[in-house]
Order: sequence, then structure tokens, then C-alpha cells
Amino acid sequence: MKKISNVFWISVAIVLIFVLIGVFMPSGFEEATANLQSFLTDTFGWYYLILVTILVAFCIFLIFSPVGAIKLGKQDEKPEFSTVSWFAMLFSAGMGIGLVFWGAAEPVSHFMAPPLAESGTDPAYREAMRYTFFHWGIHAWAIYGLVALVLAYFQFRKDEPGLISATLKPIFGKERMEGKLGTLIDVLAVFATVVGVATTLGFGASQINGGLTYLWGIPDSFGVQVIIVIIVTILFLISAWSGLSKGIQYLSNTNMILAVILVLLTFVLGPTILILNMFTDTIGGYIQNIIQMSFRISPLNDDHRSWINDWTIFYWAWWISWSPFVGIFIARVSRGRTIREFVSGVLLLPALVSFFWFTVFGTSAIEVQKGGGFDLSQLPTEQVLFAVFSDFPWSLLLSIIAMFLVAIFFITSADSATFVLGMQTTYGSLTPPNSVKITWGVAQSIVALILLYSGGLQGLQNALIIAAFPFSFIIVLMLVSLYRSLAKEKKELGLYIRPKPRNKQQK
Repeated sequence: MKKISNVFWISVAIVLIFVLIGVFMPSGFEEATANLQSFLTDTFGWYYLILVTILVAFCIFLIFSPVGAIKLGKQDEKPEFSTVSWFAMLFSAGMGIGLVFWGAAEPVSHFMAPPLAESGTDPAYREAMRYTFFHWGIHAWAIYGLVALVLAYFQFRKDEPGLISATLKPIFGKERMEGKLGTLIDVLAVFATVVGVATTLGFGASQINGGLTYLWGIPDSFGVQVIIVIIVTILFLISAWSGLSKGIQYLSNTNMILAVILVLLTFVLGPTILILNMFTDTIGGYIQNIIQMSFRISPLNDDHRSWINDWTIFYWAWWISWSPFVGIFIARVSRGRTIREFVSGVLLLPALVSFFWFTVFGTSAIEVQKGGGFDLSQLPTEQVLFAVFSDFPWSLLLSIIAMFLVAIFFITSADSATFVLGMQTTYGSLTPPNSVKITWGVAQSIVALILLYSGGLQGLQNALIIAAFPFSFIIVLMLVSLYRSLAKEKKELGLYIRPKPRNKQQK
């Protein structure tokens, strides 16, 4: 038990209190989280938009900066994992269930209730795809990338423990970060991680249940979701026990294979040429409008502002709440890569894959919606994908693959999170004890069930935005800390865009 830090005990106590309130006062818990969520989005929506845009700009700056040549580790180190496995792990951890859950549902929702255009029109079609790209594109990965980069830099370059608090030593000093203030920062990171991952697990359980309901009439109920969560919890704890290089790596690679099969089958069976045309057109619209979308807050239109709160602010909060978990995990598997290679890979590759994914499923869903057979927008979100498949050949096969994909994404997300939570609560250990990982695995699943029990999907979204808010300030401090350290190292290493002019007196 010597490895276990105070962060573990404090975080477990907070999560336990959270669980007890949810169990014994579910209606009061749902009402309180809804009120707090409403206050945060109405009052600090501008802050979320500006913060995330700054993170994007900073990541782009790093790609072109001379400090991009600095390695996350010693200069002669080689990457621990192959590029394919590295990409598979960061993608599975970073998006996972969300891609399957929202792949068809979000574009259809935007098509029927667009941010600006008239519902169901061609402009609404373009807006639906463009805003989906915006929510799942480089802004999301800039949040992940910044947190991951700061952690990897201080852990592998400066030999600090893999803790959020350790990255802030250049600002607050070693003594404070190894004392009470550091403990507080790490507890906030752990709590954001637990709620963020638990929310995603709730989405996963809902979608598996939704698929079973749509295909075979199994009740869409909390009781069924409990059974799903228990089964998947057992599976991801087995994977977590086997370790990073075995369980998580193998499952992540399996994920990628299943995801490729599903998206290619849908691409071929769906409106293939239209998908390619929409992909091309939407990338152009995304690039053309990215600055306007990044700062759009609609202060003079309540309906437009409500749409931004429900979608953009929710997503920025989701990515922020996931960032300590995904950041620590990506940092752990990224040792030996240069800052330029790391930021380029994390920022661009997953975004492009997400764009293609949403174009395939989003275009297919909107075409089904336009066909008039049934109204997808009236279905529960977790059933939309399966309804789209029902309009395709081989619909049962596609639906079964989708449910397996959600289940394995469920396992890899929770599996990765148990490893990360173990690191955060054992002084940054790269090999946290299995007992700690199991504790966090069970805690995540219980929190997911409590959130589902107390408020359903809306309760999940409320909890996300609340958990993300305090951690967003830590991200700001991490950015400042990294900038200070890189500026100092740039000067020490003599990294300049151009060589310094030689002194005339020098030979």
C-alpha cells in the first residue's frame, strides 16, 4: 500500500459521496446538476469558446516552431510502439464510443434542427455536416494534444512523475506541487476523469441497449443497462489486469479493424458518390468557416444560443473532462516522438478519420431521413444508427458489428481509464497495482449507472459540463507552464528558425 497516494483516498471518498447522493436523492441530484449546468453554460460559454480556440492556435504554433524538434524523451530514444499501434490506441481512447453513438445521430439532428438554416433544406444539410466536423475535429484533439504533450514533456524530458500537478512546478514550485496544492490539482483531475469516462460508459450502455431493443425487442430499461455494464466491467477488468502492452494494445487494434470494416461496408452499401462529394465539400466549408464557428456565441438570439449550449459547449466540456484521462494515456504511449511529430499526429490524423466517419454515417442517415420512410429525429439517440442500417442490405450484420464495436470501445475506454486513474493515484507509477486499477474500474461503472439512474442521457451531459469547468483552469496553467519550459530549453539548446549571424571578428 506504500504506492498509494493521498489522492487515491480523497478521490475515492468524493466519488463515494457522489454515488450515495445519486442513489438516495436521484431527483434532487438531477435537478441540482441541471441548474448548475445551465448556470455554467449561460455564464461561461464565451470562456469555453475562447479557451479551446487558444489551444488550437498554440498547437499549430508548436508544429511550426523550432521547439518542434525537441523529443519527448532523450534525443536518441525511439518510439515504444509502432505508428499504427500508437494511432490505434490514441484513437480508441480519445473518441471510441462517441463516434458510434453520434455518427448518424448528430448529423440528422443538425439537419432537422440546424443552428442557422431552415430545417430539412440543402443549407441545413451542409450546416449539419460542417458543425459535426467542427465538434469532432481539430478543436477536440487540440484539447487532448495539449494536455498529453505537457504530461509527456515533463515526464519523459524532465523526469517528473506522470501527474498533472508535476507539470505545474515551473509556476508554483516543487514544494507546493508535492504538497496540499498539488494534491488538490490531482484530485480535480481524477474526478474529471471519473465523471468523463463514466459518462461515456453510460452512452455505450445506452447504445448497446438501444441496439438490442431495436433489433430484438429487449426492453430499453435501466435494469438491462445494469446487466450490460456488469458484463462489460468484468471484461475490461480482465483486460486491465493483463497490462498496457497486451490487453489495451490488442483490443485497440481489434477496434480499428472492426471500425474499418463497419465504415467501409456502410460506405459501399450507402450513397457512395454522394458521401465522397459531401466529404470534399464539407472539408472546404469547415476550413472556410472555422474561425467564425470557433467564436460563435449568438448573444442576441436565445434560440441560437441554446443550440450552442446544447452542442458546442457540451462537446468542449466533454473533451475537457476527458483530457486528463486521454492526455495521460496518450502521453504514456508517445515516448520517443518529437513534439512536431506528436502534435501533427494527434491533431490531424484522428480529425481526418473522424471527418470521413461522420461523412459516411451522417450522409447515409440524412438520405434515409430525406427518403421519408420514417423520422430518425424522433427516435432515441442510441437507436438512430440501427434504424439507418435497417434501410440497408445486410442490416443485421451491420448492426451486430456496431454493437460489438461499441462493446470493445467500452472495454478499451474503461480499460485505459483504469490504468490512467491508477497512475494518478499512485504517485505517477507506470505500473499501478492491479488492486488500484480494479477499484477505479468498479467506481467508474457505478458512477455510470448512477448517472443513468438519476437523469438518463441528459443527466450524463449535465455531469460532464460541471466536472470539466474546474479542470479547464488547470489546462490554462499547464499551457503557461509548458511555454515557460520550452522557451527556456529553446534558449539553452540554441534552437532558432535561422542560424545566428557569425561575428565578424570570429574566424
